[in-house]
Amino acid sequence: MDTFVWPVRVYYEDTDSGGVVYHANYLSFMERARTEWLRSLGFEQDRLRNDEGVIFAVHSLSAEYHRPARFNDLLQIDTRIIELRRASLSFQQTIRRDADDQLLCSGKVKVACVDAQRMRPAPLPEALLERIRHVD
Repeated sequence: MDTFVWPVRVYYEDTDSGGVVYHANYLSFMERARTEWLRSLGFEQDRLRNDEGVIFAVHSLSAEYHRPARFNDLLQIDTRIIELRRASLSFQQTIRRDADDQLLCSGKVKVACVDAQRMRPAPLPEALLERIRHVD
């Protein structure tokens, strides 16, 4: 499936006392990229909750840290679906420094579609499935 690319600038607040991006912030960068991927398809998470009654929750993830990002680096977050199921999406995501294309972090994230009221698995909205299939 196609790769979605989202740029992120490292702010001072993203770094630890050593000036390196704090490890948990890489996961936040990946979350932003998945949100922007969804938005690029024409879907907003609040509208999916209000109109379709579903939300997305991280089911599982794994991450590998390869090199550090630092304050003011411009990063590129690549996001690609690696598995599409009835009630979940699995993504491969990589974070690279734009200036030198160095791989900084890579991860796999499985996101479950959940009924917002019952907090139980729910099928992905049909319109979203159609859009995902149309883009790829």
